[in-house]
Amino acid sequence: MTPARDARGRAVLDKAARENFPVAPRFLPRAWRDDLMAVYGCVRLLDDIGDGDLPPGGADAALLGVDPDRADDRGALLDAFETELHRVFRTARDTGAEGRDVPRHPLLYALVPTVRRHALTPEPFLALVEANRLDQKVRRYGTWEELLGYCELSANPVGRLVLAVTGTTTPERARRSDAVCTALQITEHLQDVAEDLALRDRIYLPAEDLERFRVTEADLAAPTANASVRALIAWEARRAHELLNEGVPLVASVPGIPKILIAGFTGGGRAALRALRSARYDVLGGAPRPGKAGVLRETAAVLGAAR
Repeated sequence: MTPARDARGRAVLDKAARENFPVAPRFLPRAWRDDLMAVYGCVRLLDDIGDGDLPPGGADAALLGVDPDRADDRGALLDAFETELHRVFRTARDTGAEGRDVPRHPLLYALVPTVRRHALTPEPFLALVEANRLDQKVRRYGTWEELLGYCELSANPVGRLVLAVTGTTTPERARRSDAVCTALQITEHLQDVAEDLALRDRIYLPAEDLERFRVTEADLAAPTANASVRALIAWEARRAHELLNEGVPLVASVPGIPKILIAGFTGGGRAALRALRSARYDVLGGAPRPGKAGVLRETAAVLGAAR
């Protein structure tokens, strides 16, 4: 079963279309698109568990082997997800396991052929599980370094999975990919300041920076951003932009079709940061999002600079 063939998979595809960057654009070979969507489906399901955003009814909980009456128990769901993840890798290693102890959730079952084709390892996925466990315990970050440590778990593994699927992994590319993915994560946090605080009681802005710009949590809960909040968001956006600068040499180092895909990630990040600037860094009145045209323009600029 592939993600596109079930209702849960269709919901994931809808979310992929709303990301800042293209997840699996049509110019890629079909096999790569399927593999990238399989990875995205797994990661999206995990994030929905960690954020409490699963659809109502408990269907996902039941597929993960959790009593639907415990569908709100994120800890139990994350444990069950990790158990299912180990099933993915056992099934991928042992073709004789098909029909026996296979993953039951369709989004995890769809990951099995991708793991086989690209010899993926569990470590990036386990890091993402740990990031979501961290989200259940840590709702504030004291320093920039602490936030970067969170991004090492929550964002950087995704870039490494993209490199693995496209067969372009090298140590230097992985290092640059980590910087780009951290930048994308921070940018998304900046877009979602209001939502994260209101719905999840989380603030992904370092407390030391709130103090530096004299921003209080009450300021972040306001309907519009005051001058201090705007200055804080602009400061963090500049930091994200500096990290995103690793995207051009990363793109320049990658041959063939993957070059365009990775340029899309960097271009999406640049377009999102431009949307923040256009909103004058008021992220409280609504999450500033880039349009498709803006992402395409920035992607073309990245490709031009990477020649």
